[in-house]
Amino acid sequence: MRNVVFTLGLLFLGFQAIAQSGQVTGTIVDETGEPLMGANVLLVEASQGSATNKLGKFYLENIDSGKYQLQVSFIGFEKYTKEIIINDQQKTEIDVALSPVNLSLKDVEVRLGLAENQSQISAIDVSLRPIKSSQDVLQIVPGLFIAQHAGGGKAEQIFLRGFDIDHGTDIALTVDGMPVNMVSHAHGQGYSDLHFVIPETIEKVDFDKGPYYADKGNLNTAGFASFSTKKRLNESLIKVEGGQFNTFRGVGLFNLLSPSNRKYDPSLYLATEYAISDGYFESPQNFNRFNALLKYNQRLDDRSTLEISASAFRSRWSASGQIPQRAIDSGEITRFGAIDDTEGGQTSRYNFNAQLISEFNDGSFIENQFFLSKYDFNLVSNFTFFLNDPVFGDQITQSESRTMFGSKHSYWNNWSVLGLDASTEIGIGFRHDLINDNRLSRTFQKNTILEDLAFGDIRESNIYLFAKEQVSLNSKLELTAGLRYDWFRFQYMDKLAPSQPRVSQGVFSPKLKLSYAVKPNLNLFLKSGIGFHSNDSRVVVARSGEQILPKAYGLDIGSIWKPSEKLLVNLAFWRLNLDQEFVYVGDEGIVEAGGKTTRQGLELGLRYQLTPTLYASADVNYTDPKAVEEAEGQQYIPLAPTFTSIGSLIYDTQKRFSGSLSYRLLGDRSANEDKSLIADGYFLLDISMNYRFGRFEFGLTIENLLNREWKEAQFETESRLFSESSPTSEIHFTPGTPFQARLSLGIKL
Repeated sequence: MRNVVFTLGLLFLGFQAIAQSGQVTGTIVDETGEPLMGANVLLVEASQGSATNKLGKFYLENIDSGKYQLQVSFIGFEKYTKEIIINDQQKTEIDVALSPVNLSLKDVEVRLGLAENQSQISAIDVSLRPIKSSQDVLQIVPGLFIAQHAGGGKAEQIFLRGFDIDHGTDIALTVDGMPVNMVSHAHGQGYSDLHFVIPETIEKVDFDKGPYYADKGNLNTAGFASFSTKKRLNESLIKVEGGQFNTFRGVGLFNLLSPSNRKYDPSLYLATEYAISDGYFESPQNFNRFNALLKYNQRLDDRSTLEISASAFRSRWSASGQIPQRAIDSGEITRFGAIDDTEGGQTSRYNFNAQLISEFNDGSFIENQFFLSKYDFNLVSNFTFFLNDPVFGDQITQSESRTMFGSKHSYWNNWSVLGLDASTEIGIGFRHDLINDNRLSRTFQKNTILEDLAFGDIRESNIYLFAKEQVSLNSKLELTAGLRYDWFRFQYMDKLAPSQPRVSQGVFSPKLKLSYAVKPNLNLFLKSGIGFHSNDSRVVVARSGEQILPKAYGLDIGSIWKPSEKLLVNLAFWRLNLDQEFVYVGDEGIVEAGGKTTRQGLELGLRYQLTPTLYASADVNYTDPKAVEEAEGQQYIPLAPTFTSIGSLIYDTQKRFSGSLSYRLLGDRSANEDKSLIADGYFLLDISMNYRFGRFEFGLTIENLLNREWKEAQFETESRLFSESSPTSEIHFTPGTPFQARLSLGIKL
C-alpha cells in the first residue's frame, strides 16, 4: 500500500512555478449565499475561463495586466458582467451573488473545463416531469431507462448504453457522496434502491457515461449518477397528491430554523414523505412508503462548511410478479392478473452522513466525509411457478441485514506547473459492508420456509486511492489524466456448510481525457479509461478461478457544439469492452459469468430554446451489443437495448404556469442469445402541468397519456403452470401502467 501512495505522489504532484502575471479569484453564490458549483467564469478579452469548485470559488492565473470584461453565467441564473483591471503579480478578488431567472440556453458555455452544465439534472428538470420517486429521476439521464416489476417497492431494473444493468451492476449511484449500490446483495450485485430520497429535496443530479472518472470506482462501467440534496430551504412546503388506483402521497418540507440570507447562519430542515397505492393490478399492491430527512448545513467561516444529515426509510408492498403470455392467451388470467399474488416484500434504510469542506490560504481545499447505513431487506418472488415443485410451487424469499460504513477524504488545488494552469485532486477512502443472514430460501405463502438454498454472513471491504491532474496545455487544448487503485477483501461465512474462506485482490484503473476548443462554440473531446465491477462475495470465494474484478475498457470520441445561442448539440461515438459479463439468475440467487462482451454506439443530444419560455430537448441512442466469444447467431445479449430516445417540450415562465410534454421510446430488442424471442419496445407520452398562485401550487400529472398497452419488464423464463404437464420457455412480463392521472396541491408556508 505504501508503494501505491508513493507512486501516485510521483505521478501527480508537480511543483508550483512562481507566477509573473496577475491572478483573479472569487466566490460565486446564489441569492441565499450558498456557493454555486460549476458556475462559468470568463475573461472575455483573454478567452480564459474557469468553473467554480465545491466552495463556489474560481481561480484564473497567469493573466497579462490590462482591462478585462468578467462574465459569470450559470443555467437558471442571470448573467453577471463587470469590468476589472488586472495588474502584474497582484491578486484581484471578486465576489458575486447571482439572481435566479428563466432557464436559458444562452447561458451554456462551450469551452475547456466548463462541461458541468452539459451533464446535470437540476431541480427545475425534476419539478417539470412526472416523478413518483427518486428512482424516476434517473429516466431524465439521456439513454437511461428503468422498469419496475415487483410492486413498486423493489429497486427498478436499469438499462443504459446497451446494458441490462439489472438493479445496478454497471452504474455507480451516490446520494450526497454516500454509496447507494449494495455489493453482494441478496437480490443481485450492486442492488440500488433510491426510494429513500424524497424527490422534492433533490437539488441536482450530476451524471456521465463510461469508466472515465478517477473518483468513481466499483460498478462505474456504463456510467454514474450522483444525487445532491438541498442544503437549505427557501420556504417550508406542504404538498398532497392523489389519483387513480387509491394513490396518495403527502410531502412536508419544514424549516426548523428561520431562513436567513446571512452567510454564517445555520440551516436545519426536516423533510417527510408518505405514499400509498393499490396499483393498477387486480390484486392490490398495498404499497406503503415512509421517508424522513433531517439536514443541517452551516458555513463555519469563509473557509469551511459543515453538512450533517440523517434519514430514515421504510417500505412494504405486495406484488403480482411477471406473468407468461400463454396464461393471458388462454384466458386463465387477464393482463393485470397474477399466477402467484403472494409476492412482495419490505425494506428499510437508516443513514447518517457528515461532510466537512475546509479551504487553505493558498486556495486549496480538503473534503472529509463519513457515512453510516443500517439496511434490511426481504423479498418474496416466484419466477417459474410450479417448474421445480408441482405441489407447493417455486416461491423463493431473499433477505439480509446490513451495516455499511465508510469515509472519503480528498484534496484539491490549483497550480501553475511549468507555466501551465493546472489543478490536482487526490483522494483516499474506504467502505466496509457487514452483511448478516444473507439468505435464499424456498418458501410457501411467504412465511413457511421449505428449504434454505443459501444462508451465511458476508464481510466485504474496499480501500481506494485516486489522483487526477488537469492541465491546460494551451488556450485550446486541455489534458486530464487520472489513476485509481482499489483493494478488496471478500469473506463468506457459510451457515449451511460451515466455512470462512477469504479472497483479496487489487486493481489499477487509469483514465485519460483530451479536450480541444476548435472555436468558441465547438469543443471536441476524447475520453479513454479502464473501469471495473466486482463480483458477488459468495461467487468469489466459491469459484476462486474466476475473475474477481473484471475490467471494462472504454473510449468516447465526441463534440459539444453550439451553433447558435438557442441550439446545443452533443454527439459521441463510443465503445466499451468487458472482460466478463455477469448475469444474475434470480431463482437460484447467484451471479453467473457470461463471457467477454463488446458494445459500441452513437449518441446524439439536442437542446433548443424555441422561445424565452419554451424549451425542447431530444436524445437519441443507438447501441450494438455483442457477446464476443459466442458463435454467429448466438451473440445477442438478452434484453440489451439497441435503440432508445427521450425528449420533451418544457414551458416555464418562472411565474404562474409551467408544464412539460415528454416521450420515451424503447425499441424492440432480443430477449435471448439467438434472438428467437423479442422483448417488445414501446412509445409513451407523459404530461405534467403546474399552476402557481401566491403560496399555492396546483399540479396535474398524467402517465401514459395515450393509454398504450406496454410491457415494462420482460424476461425469457422457463416456467410451468399448475395445470401444465411440461414446462414452456417464453416471454414473461410485467404490464406497464395504463393511463394514470394524479392531482397535487402544494402550499408554501
